[in-house]
Amino acid sequence: MKLARRQFLHLAAGAVALPAFASKAKAQAYPARPVRVIVGYTPGGSADLTSRLMGQWLSERLGQSFVIENRPGGGTNIATEAVVRAAPDGYTLLLVAPANAINATLYDKLNFNFLEDIEPVAGLIRFPNVVVVNPSLPVKSIPELIAYAKANPGKLNMASSGNGSTIHMSGELFKMLTGINMVHVPYRGGAPALTDLISGQVHVMFDNIPTCAEHVKSGKLRGLAVTSTTRSDVLPDLPTVAEFLPGYEASAWYGIGAPKGTPPEIIERLNKEINAILAGPAAKARFAEVGAFLIPGSPLDFGKLLANETEKWGKVVKFSGARVD
Repeated sequence: MKLARRQFLHLAAGAVALPAFASKAKAQAYPARPVRVIVGYTPGGSADLTSRLMGQWLSERLGQSFVIENRPGGGTNIATEAVVRAAPDGYTLLLVAPANAINATLYDKLNFNFLEDIEPVAGLIRFPNVVVVNPSLPVKSIPELIAYAKANPGKLNMASSGNGSTIHMSGELFKMLTGINMVHVPYRGGAPALTDLISGQVHVMFDNIPTCAEHVKSGKLRGLAVTSTTRSDVLPDLPTVAEFLPGYEASAWYGIGAPKGTPPEIIERLNKEINAILAGPAAKARFAEVGAFLIPGSPLDFGKLLANETEKWGKVVKFSGARVD
């Protein structure tokens, strides 16, 4: 009887250990087939470039293809919903962007709750916008821009890549903190907005640094300040907006998310590999070229960023009155 009891206890202990062993084995086996990374933007922009670089590096490290699938439309909501509805098995991932945080307030009705339906995996990069003006505008600093706008209420046109974009919200946050009145002029994308800013059709833009840096260096645009809390190595002569307007910060950022219910061991594996990539010389050099700061960390760290950004931009959306049906 004692032997039988001892054998039973041994078998029971083994049975308890099996799920943990299976979980570990599953994580080690992942990925066993190609992984899709859904991107809510068209090819060619900073989101697409970031996802393709990370996809290439992950493929090299994990021995499986990370296939980038562009699904633009709906302000990234189409891509996000596709991932929300996908099987939570680690084979469908989302390139997460500020639009995900902004859209929670910008849209009255969404078919998902981003913070509840997407699991944070890892942060990737963060980069500032630049306050740029047409050189014909008689302002050369942030204090001069504020003074000019206050002396000419409603006469300055502020271009953006569309309602609710980070470029738009960066300008609205500036308006909210300064009390100035600039007229928002939304475009269908950043490229046509930038073209009209260079030609003088509009006056001000809070553009992404990778897009406008060369125009600032060439003199086609006048840079006044960067929107991050620290100066940028790409445009080192420009101060930060916060040096004149304490509390101001606005930046674009990207990270990776997965459908809710994705096994934690797979999320941990992806997080570990992404952080290893960000710690390497290739990622540091490539992202430094476009003025991006790396944001490595745990899934919890990225989750906190998402929650904070959703709360922050929700207040700015309400202030601006922006709405998208």
